[in-house]
Amino acid sequence: MKKINETENKVGLGTLPVYLTAASTIMGAIMFLRFGMAVGELGFWGALFLIILGHMITIPTALAISEIATNTRVEGGGEYFIISRSFGLKIGSTIGIALYFSQAIGVAFYIIAFTEAFEPIFNWVHANLHFTLHRQVISIPALSILAFVMLRKGSGSGLKMLYIITMILIVALLFFFAGKPIDPGDDVLREPGNNFFFHGHNFFIVFAICFPAFTGMTAGVGLSGDLRNPGKSIPLGTMCGTITGLIVYILIIWKLSVSASQADLLEKQLIMSDIALWGAIVIPIGLAAATLSSAIGSILVAPRTLQALASDKSFPSRRINYLFAKGKGEKHEPYNASIITIIIAAVFVSMGDIDAVAQIISMFFLISYGTLNLISFLNHFGSPPSYRPRFKSKWYFSLGGFLLSVWVMFQINPFYTFLSYIIIVIFYLVIENYNKEQKGLVNIFKGALFQLNRSIQIYMQKHQTSMDSEEWRPAAICISQNSFKREKILDLMRWISHKHGFGTYFHFIEGFYDKQTHIESQEIFKELIASMKEQVSTLYIDTMISPSYTSAIAQVIQSPSISGMENNMVVFEYDKNRPEELTKIMENTNLVRAGDFDICIFRNCIAPIKFRNGIHVWIRTNDEINTNLMILLGYIILAHPDWKKSHIKIFNICTEGRKDETKKELEELIAAGRLPITFTNIEIIILSENQTIGDVVAEHSHNAGLTIMGLREECLQIGNTQYFSQFEEISDILFVNSFKSKEIR
Repeated sequence: MKKINETENKVGLGTLPVYLTAASTIMGAIMFLRFGMAVGELGFWGALFLIILGHMITIPTALAISEIATNTRVEGGGEYFIISRSFGLKIGSTIGIALYFSQAIGVAFYIIAFTEAFEPIFNWVHANLHFTLHRQVISIPALSILAFVMLRKGSGSGLKMLYIITMILIVALLFFFAGKPIDPGDDVLREPGNNFFFHGHNFFIVFAICFPAFTGMTAGVGLSGDLRNPGKSIPLGTMCGTITGLIVYILIIWKLSVSASQADLLEKQLIMSDIALWGAIVIPIGLAAATLSSAIGSILVAPRTLQALASDKSFPSRRINYLFAKGKGEKHEPYNASIITIIIAAVFVSMGDIDAVAQIISMFFLISYGTLNLISFLNHFGSPPSYRPRFKSKWYFSLGGFLLSVWVMFQINPFYTFLSYIIIVIFYLVIENYNKEQKGLVNIFKGALFQLNRSIQIYMQKHQTSMDSEEWRPAAICISQNSFKREKILDLMRWISHKHGFGTYFHFIEGFYDKQTHIESQEIFKELIASMKEQVSTLYIDTMISPSYTSAIAQVIQSPSISGMENNMVVFEYDKNRPEELTKIMENTNLVRAGDFDICIFRNCIAPIKFRNGIHVWIRTNDEINTNLMILLGYIILAHPDWKKSHIKIFNICTEGRKDETKKELEELIAAGRLPITFTNIEIIILSENQTIGDVVAEHSHNAGLTIMGLREECLQIGNTQYFSQFEEISDILFVNSFKSKEIR
C-alpha cells in the first residue's frame, strides 16, 4: 500500500506552477496599463495606500486559503472546493457561481488588456491611413487562438506557455527599472513625498479599476486538482506570489513617480514604454506576455471551477450537471466547461472597455475574498475539533480581511454592492430549493455559536454573585408527563420565557434508564421540537427519565440551567378535573422549597384561553411576599405575542370597613416603590360576611384569560388542598408562592 501511495504522489504538478500562476497573474494588465494613471491621479503616497489597502484584503485571503488548504484534502475546483467543504455545498455553490463568473469575465479582461499591447499599431493606422481600427480586430482572434490551444492541448500546454511568458515578463520589468526619467519640464513628481493626493475623491474609483491587479494571488489555487501535494504547494506558492507582487508594485509606483510628470502619467496609457530601456518594443511585448499569462491562468482555473460545481450537482438540472462535469482524456480535462467559459469571455470581449470590465470583476472578487476570510474567522472562533491546519493564520487577520472587503465594496458603489448581494441571495435560494438535503446557512455558524454560548455560560457563572443583586427575572423549570395531552402548560412556559426570562421544559418518562427508554425519549424529544417550530417560542425542551416523579424533580432542580443563570422557579401543573394530581404536587413542594425556589402551580381546564379577557391578578396587602412576583409574572406573560391584544387587571380584596385603610396601605407601598404599579391599575374589592374569597374571584374573573393568585406558605402543606378547591368556578389559574419578596427597580 505504501508503494502505491508513493507512486500516486509523484503524479501531478508541484509548487512552482502555483507560484508562477499567482505571480504572473498579479503582475499583469493593470500593472502596465493603469498604474501610471493611479500614480498620476493619487500621487506616490496615494498609490502606495491603494496597494496597501488592496493587500490588506488579499494577504488575509491568501493566509485563509493557505490555512484551509492545509486542513482539508483539496481537490479540483480550487477556491470553490475550499468554500464548499467549509461552508457546505449550498453556500459553496452560491459563492462558487459568483467566483466562476469573476474568473470567466477575467479571461475577457486580460484579452482586452492584451489588445492594448498593439496600441502603437492602432495609432499608426489612425495617423497614416486615417482609419480607426477597432480593438476587437485583435482581441477576438487572440481569444480564439487561446481557446483552440487550450481545447486541443489542455492544461499542460498552458503551463509550458506560462514558463516562457513569465521569463518575458521578468525581462520587461528589468528593462523598465533600468530606464531613465522622461524629460520632466515644469510638472514632475520628482520626490515621492510631493502631492499626497491629487484627486483624493476619486480614490475608490481608481481602486476599483486597479484592484484586479491584486486578485491574481488565488489563481494558483485553481490548479488544486492537478497538484500532487496541494497542502504544501498552495500555501507556499500563494504566499510567495502575493509577497512578490506587493514588492514589485511598490517599486513600480516609486519608479513611475520619479520618472514622469503628472500630465504624462494621466495621458499616456503605456507610460512605462517611455521610461524603460527600448521601451517601445519591450513594454508592449511585456504587456502582451503579462496579459496572455493572466488569460491563460484564468482560462485554466475558470473551467475547473465550473466542472467542480457541476460535479457537486449544484445546478437544478441533471443534464447541465452532467454536461459541465464531463471531462476529456486521462486527466479529465474540463472540455465542455471550457467552451462555456470561452463563450462568456467572448461576450465581454465584445464590450472592449477595460475599465468597465475591471469594476465588474472587482465586485465578484471582493465577495469571494470576503467569504474566504469569513470561513477562516469562523473556523478560528468555532474551534471545531476537525479544524487542525498545518499552516496557521490569526483570526484577526481573517476578520479584518472580511470587514475590509465589505467596506470597500460599499465605498466603490453601494448600488452595485446591494445588487451583488441580492444576486447572491437569489443564487442561494435556487440552490437551496434544489439541494434541500445539503448543509446550508443554519450550519454555518454552529461552531461559532457554540463557542460564544460556552464563553457566555462561563462568564455568567463567574459573575453569578453580582447577578443575584440585579433585577429579578424568571428562570423557570417544569416537569410533566402530559406534554401531548395538555398544551396549556407548554404555552405557559413559552409565555414566561419569551422576552424577560428563561424556561426549560422536561417531559417526564417514568422508568429506569435503558436502551428502550432512551429511544423513547429521543422520539418524544423530536416530536416536541417539531411542535415548537410552529410556535413563537424561546422555550428550551428536553426529556427526563427517572424511576419516580419525586426523583425526577430532585434531578431537575439540581441540574444547571443552560441560560447561564441559576434556575429560580419550579412550575407544577395539574388538571382541574383530576384533583388527585394536586396531592402528588403537594408531596414534593417541601423538596423544591429546600432549594429556595419560587413555586408556581398551574391549574388548567379544557376550555380554550380567552386572551381578549385579559390577565387578572389578585393581591392582598397582608401577602406582600407574593404580591410583586404575581404582578411581575402578569406583565412578563403579557409581553408574549399571544397576549398582544390583551390587558392586565389587578384586584385587591379587603373586608368591609377596611377599604380606606387598605387604600392607604396600597398608596404607601406604591409610594415606597414596593409595588411596580400605579393606584389607577388597582380595583379594591370588598369581601362581605357571607362571601368567600372564591366567590369574589369567581364573580370578577370567571371569564378571565388567566387568573393569578397568591399561595401562602401554610397552603403548601401536604394534604392541604382546601385552598385550591374554592376556585372551581374559574378556568385557568396560576397559584404563585414566592420564596422571598421581589424587589422591583
